[in-house]
Amino acid sequence: MPYRRQRSLALRCSSSALYNNLAVLCPPRGAAAAFGAVHGSSLSLLPGEGPARQLQARGGGSALSTPLLTQAAWCELPSRVLLVLTSQRGVQVRLGGPGGPWGALGAHSVFARGIAAAGGRFICVGTSFGAVLVFDIPPKGTNVTLSEVLEQHRDPITDIAAEQGQAPDGAGDLVTADDCGTLCLWSSGEEFTLLGKIPGSGCTCSSVALWNGIVAAGYGNGQIRLWEAGSGRIRAQLSAHARWIYALDLAPLTGKLLSGAEDSFVHVWKLSRDPDTDDIEVQHCHAECVTDTQVCGARFCDPAGDTFAVTGYDLSEILCYGPA
Repeated sequence: MPYRRQRSLALRCSSSALYNNLAVLCPPRGAAAAFGAVHGSSLSLLPGEGPARQLQARGGGSALSTPLLTQAAWCELPSRVLLVLTSQRGVQVRLGGPGGPWGALGAHSVFARGIAAAGGRFICVGTSFGAVLVFDIPPKGTNVTLSEVLEQHRDPITDIAAEQGQAPDGAGDLVTADDCGTLCLWSSGEEFTLLGKIPGSGCTCSSVALWNGIVAAGYGNGQIRLWEAGSGRIRAQLSAHARWIYALDLAPLTGKLLSGAEDSFVHVWKLSRDPDTDDIEVQHCHAECVTDTQVCGARFCDPAGDTFAVTGYDLSEILCYGPA
């Protein structure tokens, strides 16, 4: 399906050159999506309804000590939706709805990056020393606790992704990635279990996605590699971009894969499995050049992948695309 640019949304500040620098909250059918992009120590927030807002990072008594944000993401749990921010000094989460208080979730002295909801009640956050913090989120209230610390990575975490489809038996439902390209596959629960580890090759894995037991990983050399989550075997390797990949996203209903990179291109791919051989098949669906823009964020805006949005370094708008 071809796409075309439909509109642009003005940001109060331009987007920083950070991995996965676009947060999108997909709404129920008929409602408007909400967007967020990080710039320095603040998050430009465009709610589905109402005026644009600027959220400031917490953690200092003066402007000089305000930490720089590294990522923002909405985490959708069965009982609530939380906005989570990571920064140079740890993790913050907005509790109790849009007007609720901010809570600090530990790790105050470390660089944090990589955010994902997992297991229906947990939020996982990566850190600069390679640990993944697992927070237990109550159905209501603010009594968030650190449930577990996952220590398998030796390098800073770059991204975390939860299963967006139906995980095959033994495949796990969470993948974590680091600066050296190592991937760890986990099964979430009261205790998270390491199911497999895919060694890195020295090239940074900047973004990951997980769908129906397929791990899609984007790398600094412009490649996308598709791995079998259950066995850790590589199933496909795509020379997708000419420069560093900054963002991947998956549409859970269709298996469409979105990639954005420093080369100014955004690509849409379609993943599927051959019912006879169980091989992973990849179809290229669309290429879009965002002229003179280093793409740093790309996300689908609906579960079917019919619409997507893009941010770029030093670009003071979010570009929205839909069916041509």
